[in-house]
Amino acid sequence: MAIAAAVLTLLVPYLLHVFDHGDIEQAQSLCPFKMLTGLPCPGCGITKSLIFLYQGDIGKSFRYHLFGPPLVLFCILVVLFMSVELITSKNVGRALFYNKTLTYTLALVLGIYHLIRLSVFLSTTSLSSILKDSIWR
Repeated sequence: MAIAAAVLTLLVPYLLHVFDHGDIEQAQSLCPFKMLTGLPCPGCGITKSLIFLYQGDIGKSFRYHLFGPPLVLFCILVVLFMSVELITSKNVGRALFYNKTLTYTLALVLGIYHLIRLSVFLSTTSLSSILKDSIWR
């Protein structure tokens, strides 16, 4: 299951990159939270971040979401370690991937990052723009 999730996480933005010929920066977000509230969720921008990474624009990738490029590395590691576990029937990466301290630390960093992004977003975006991006137009 972890392998499938990691592969899908990498594959969907790649397919969007290959088959979409529009302006990805102007494309409407498909995030249900953003559609409902007009505000970005903690994961908003990750897909665009991965698309720009696939295009080779690392600067834009990090601008859309700080966690985008590290997510690619993490997904590759998940696929590799979990594949080795399937083949050898030995626990290779479980200590790393199921580490509570690491999980809580990453969640805290993502939460702080989201609060910073949200405060910048609210200080630079008008209420009418926020409503325009929501279903409450």
